[in-house]
Amino acid sequence: NQPALTYDTMRTNLFPASRCSADALISVLQFALFPFRATGGYSSGQIMRTIRRQWILVLALACGLSVSCRLVQHVGKNTPTGILVGCLNQIYDVVEPVKGAPAKTFQARFRIVETVGVSTNLLGREVEIAVRPPDHLYLTATVSGKDFKLGRDGQQLWIYALEKKFYLIGESGVARFAELPDSKDSTQLGPLRLPWSRKILAYVPRLVSVERQPDARVGRNDCCVLLATPRPAAVKAHRLPDCRLQLWVRRSDRLPTRISYTDDRGVRVTVEAEQLELRNDAPETRWTFSPVDGDRTQTVAISHLTQFLSVRWSLLNAKIPSLGPATGQRRVVASEGEGRLENIDGTTVLFVKGSPEEMGRQHGALLAKKVREDARRILYGVGIGSSLANGTWFFGEMNDAERRLLPHMDGRYLREMDAMAVAAGISKEEMRMANVFPELFHCTGFAIYGDATVGGTLYHGRVLDYFRGMGLEQNAVVMIFQPDVGNAWVNISYAGFVGSVTAMNAKGVAIGEMGGHGEGQWDGKPMAQLVREVMEKANTIDDAVEIMRRGPRTCEYYYVISDGKTRRAVAIRATPTEFETAWAGEKHPLLPETIKDAVFVS
Repeated sequence: NQPALTYDTMRTNLFPASRCSADALISVLQFALFPFRATGGYSSGQIMRTIRRQWILVLALACGLSVSCRLVQHVGKNTPTGILVGCLNQIYDVVEPVKGAPAKTFQARFRIVETVGVSTNLLGREVEIAVRPPDHLYLTATVSGKDFKLGRDGQQLWIYALEKKFYLIGESGVARFAELPDSKDSTQLGPLRLPWSRKILAYVPRLVSVERQPDARVGRNDCCVLLATPRPAAVKAHRLPDCRLQLWVRRSDRLPTRISYTDDRGVRVTVEAEQLELRNDAPETRWTFSPVDGDRTQTVAISHLTQFLSVRWSLLNAKIPSLGPATGQRRVVASEGEGRLENIDGTTVLFVKGSPEEMGRQHGALLAKKVREDARRILYGVGIGSSLANGTWFFGEMNDAERRLLPHMDGRYLREMDAMAVAAGISKEEMRMANVFPELFHCTGFAIYGDATVGGTLYHGRVLDYFRGMGLEQNAVVMIFQPDVGNAWVNISYAGFVGSVTAMNAKGVAIGEMGGHGEGQWDGKPMAQLVREVMEKANTIDDAVEIMRRGPRTCEYYYVISDGKTRRAVAIRATPTEFETAWAGEKHPLLPETIKDAVFVS
């Protein structure tokens, strides 16, 4: 009757707002310590998932976050398993001290001292942390070559991008959306807590074999050395990785001072703690943000930062199963009004039909969870991440863009977005902002036909060059729109998006967009909605070109448009004030050598 213990069940309900600081620590530490670009064919995601799936439990304890339970009396205090449990118990008492016990400050600097089978760029990477319960946290780390600091001081949470000299300061009582002053954030942070229940350690003896190895000295510390290996039955039953974890546990206080991970694929990573200590006090300035001359600060709703940290954590374990062979298998998953959701050969296909309100409601109801996930990932995962990378507040930029785009937007699309927001259970403001997001990225496209293909068949190709890992891949959807006004059309997209960057309509007109420059030139129709207008109104390639020419347009974008009826294709370069075309085979200064019956844009 014991519950199945898998990595997924361990992560269940980990991140309510009250636990956001623990999320912050784990999330940033994992990005800082393990952004693997492995050799020998291992991807970053494969290495991360392999290490995290079971051993994240012990890796986290080295960072000051782990779980524990008082089981030493059952396994023997000085047995190998007892030493491991005692080590975990010590960390647990630091983060969540027993009632009446004085709080202590845990602080350390962790450094990667050995890397085998992964990028040598990891060698020497460091993370510094300090934790003092119930509500103080400090962390410094390097992510993608840039230095960041994170801190919690009671009910305040802050992140500092050193390169941009930019602070984001999260506080309760701040409006979530600038255009809605009454949207005050009421989030209250609870005490620091570990993301796993101490009950999990009751399973450690059954899941893991722990061996005592010869004692060793690490720096000035005398250590017990343990080797932990998943038991064969646990590997089979719980899909644990075939790996080994070696721990050097200090005799003086049973804190881990070195951890080494090894797997059967030749990967070995060793992390060593420096200046690891427990103190009765700590400088108060460590927890508070302290801007100096030249620093810029932005006070934001604290829930924006907690959602950012939660989203980034969730993406670390994101998986994208490969599509299987096409067998023609098709089933209806759900229906809503005249809309329905199908699964065709493993691909999610959404059919919506009717007025803007009806299509929005169908979309939001049938894909509610995916719509909410994509909005959170776009706005809080990617958006706030870009704030730290660029040194500007993402929500402020989006507010400005939306204000300037709004006069040019089709009211039908706004009504569809608002209806979808209500059905999916998110705010209209979040839905509209998330639909402005594609204005910021660029891609690749081509169309070939005639002498360029066998049999003269027209092929229109499109590569969505959005950066991977932000979570849209998991919620990819093929959408069939049947509006009450205009052409039916298919949208290659993701849940929650009413515009398009890749589409084909029932008249055989297809389009793909590629971004250029000119960001900030927002006084026109949103690019993604202009593409949709082409789909719903253009019956020929000439109609499509004229709609694009008429605009009004924003920024700089490139397009490839094709017409399956006439086997013609054209490339377009468009800015708010310029409009150029290059039909297949035509020369253009921005294009390489021309190819007959072909259009390429990248």
